[in-house]
Amino acid sequence: MESVLLADGLPAVCLYPSRSPDRPLIVLNSFAEEGDRVAEACSGLDLSFLIIRDLRWDDDLSPWPAPALSKKDPPFSGGADRHLSRIREEYLPEALKHIPGDPSFTAIAGYSMAGLFALYALTRCDVFSRCASMSGSLWFPGAEDYLKTTKPVRMPERIYLSLGDREAKTRHPVLRTVQDTTEHLRDHYRSLGIDTRWELNPGNHFTDPVSRTVRGIREILD
Repeated sequence: MESVLLADGLPAVCLYPSRSPDRPLIVLNSFAEEGDRVAEACSGLDLSFLIIRDLRWDDDLSPWPAPALSKKDPPFSGGADRHLSRIREEYLPEALKHIPGDPSFTAIAGYSMAGLFALYALTRCDVFSRCASMSGSLWFPGAEDYLKTTKPVRMPERIYLSLGDREAKTRHPVLRTVQDTTEHLRDHYRSLGIDTRWELNPGNHFTDPVSRTVRGIREILD
């Protein structure tokens, strides 16, 4: 797929426009080059991908401040609203200049902290009608309560959730809550009448993030 660099620096923003007009647009916050690998793996689907990479995961994708997971990590500083404003006010308007026609829908997707950010974004704006959260960091302190008590601004047509079956098998008291929280939110979204798809994949958090992301994107398309 041919790409267009929309913004450089932190984060770098790259667009892979669709070949045909009026195709879906996927906004994917990614780690390093993984987003580009996802776009390449989906090249046969004729989608537009807006890839945002080189993010500060502890800031850009965290919805509010929270303690670090370990002494080696920085604390979360809660910059998600600022990052979402950049997406809405800068990156998306620029991307639409390079996309043929108008997107049939705009979806947001992400892995790990970007998966948490994707669900959080639904509660802060009406841009996205579909969402894919793969191995989302739904262990994040306060995330379950917030997402249960704050309805999406625009009720999404579909949400996809996935997790590795070994992600909760850890001694870390925060991380080991992730499967229970994800399943609780699955049930919550279904109670709202949202088409919510759920998969438990073999492996831990770091197993096949690209293929898991591709799987999630495919699930929100049909």
